[in-house]
Amino acid sequence: MIRLILVAIVVSLFFILSILTLPLTWLIGLFSRQAKDKISYFLVTKTFFLVRLTSGVKLEIRGRENIPKNQAVLYVGNHRSYFDIILNYSILPPLMGFVSKIEIRKVPILAQWMVNMNCLFLDRSTPKEGLKMIHEGVDKLKSGISIFIFPEGTRAKSDDSMAEFKGGSLKMAEKANIPIVPVAINNTSAIFENQFPFIKKAHVIIEYCQPILLSELGKEEKKFLARDVHDVIERKVLEHMKEL
Repeated sequence: MIRLILVAIVVSLFFILSILTLPLTWLIGLFSRQAKDKISYFLVTKTFFLVRLTSGVKLEIRGRENIPKNQAVLYVGNHRSYFDIILNYSILPPLMGFVSKIEIRKVPILAQWMVNMNCLFLDRSTPKEGLKMIHEGVDKLKSGISIFIFPEGTRAKSDDSMAEFKGGSLKMAEKANIPIVPVAINNTSAIFENQFPFIKKAHVIIEYCQPILLSELGKEEKKFLARDVHDVIERKVLEHMKEL
């Protein structure tokens, strides 16, 4: 219960401060989009770091050497918890945005921060809308902003199961000519979802796997890219489960 209260205090204070900071970042953005991005990233990631500390997560990070420096990449991960986003934002270098479902766009304050953080909103209602999101992602990647996607499309129901990856979003990497970094995430659901609404101390392993350089892949390999990335992550997830 105490961890839930501490996290709730951190989140509540952030949203209260947002009444002042969101208009401030908007004003700064009128003069410098780059400054707006950096300030927004700083405020949000520091808040997520505080959430990480107050939740009592024992976070084990593997493969830091596989995170490219000074280059945008497409991070591709399995999805089990809201903490997947919180923890990765507290680890990875700026700037980076996540792909989220379009419904989040309707949530006040949260949606505006996500826009500030260069997040993308996926509308699955028509193929045209999905293609539009991919083009937006390509533009961000080309401008130096990394993107993090969960190609399963939704959170998995158990740690030992991964749904088939939807390959459309991976096309962003090919069109922008940037690396893909598979990300294996283990045990984040033990923090919150497994005993909702309470927060529990948990040992989490996040591994950043060796980057996949699309320029080095043949036509046939690119055809099965989503499957191969899925398999890389699944192997790591299953390996880590034996340690937890």
